[in-house]
Amino acid sequence: MAKEETLRDLLGETPTKESEESLDRIAVIGAGQMGMGIAHAVSAKGIEVLLLEQTETTLKKRQARLEQILDAEIARWGLTDSDKRAILSRISWSTDLSETEGYKIIIEAVPDKMSIVGPLFQRLDALTSPDTVFVTNTSTLSVTEIAACTNRPKKIIGMHFLHPVPKRPLVEIIRGLKTSDDTVRIAKCLAKDIGKHVVEAYESPGFVTTRIILPMLNEAMYALMEGVATAEGIDIALRYGYDFVYGPLEMADRMGLDQVWEWMDQMFHETGEMKFRPCPILRKLVRAGHLGFKTGQGFFKYDDRGRRIDPAE
Repeated sequence: MAKEETLRDLLGETPTKESEESLDRIAVIGAGQMGMGIAHAVSAKGIEVLLLEQTETTLKKRQARLEQILDAEIARWGLTDSDKRAILSRISWSTDLSETEGYKIIIEAVPDKMSIVGPLFQRLDALTSPDTVFVTNTSTLSVTEIAACTNRPKKIIGMHFLHPVPKRPLVEIIRGLKTSDDTVRIAKCLAKDIGKHVVEAYESPGFVTTRIILPMLNEAMYALMEGVATAEGIDIALRYGYDFVYGPLEMADRMGLDQVWEWMDQMFHETGEMKFRPCPILRKLVRAGHLGFKTGQGFFKYDDRGRRIDPAE
């Protein structure tokens, strides 16, 4: 029987103490909702994580938020205090991008805009070893276009995690035009190590999950705007009718309505398909600052622990 490949094999490391230390760590850039989720999921599997943000102020807010999330899991009996301590002990925080030097795998989880991701990868390209693999968590951008911003297109790959990352056992893997087979194997091995099922997707706007879910969310918003049913009624219909964990409107709230709008807008401009044109009610909520779960109000209201608040309360 052939020996199963490990990340250490694929990255060409010999099993010395030093290489174990350098290999069993991953850098994640962006400590927002997705970046924190990726760091949480990776550290829970025993891998050290360097989590980077732009400013100390933001970094402290993200640290506090991650502790809140873990405390909520403890309250639901999903974690123990010792689990929380172990997860947090494996995550180090920084605002210094140069600290990524020496890392073998770097995952970006910054806002899904080429004007941000492209320059970030250009900077990382200059800071890190040519062998370092760059992973983008993009939902809608072209992996090939991102790779063209670097001198290592063979080492660029997409790994689209779903929110909430620790609870969604899926990752889409997307190769760019020049992504090497070795890089794909590394991404698959990483996904396996953190307990994710893999779906390989061709480079196409929105891949599989984003492409399919956005029209449903948009149609639910149009149904609400046209008075077909209340927000509660729409979500109950989909939850009980099709066994969804969340209805489409609460799902959008938890993704972040500003993020959903951005994805829809990108998909609309990329494809020209009217099914991706953001519903006016979504624009209205975002412009009012009602971004869903993260602001406590979107289509529904939420308390500090992320629980839906009943309108009657």
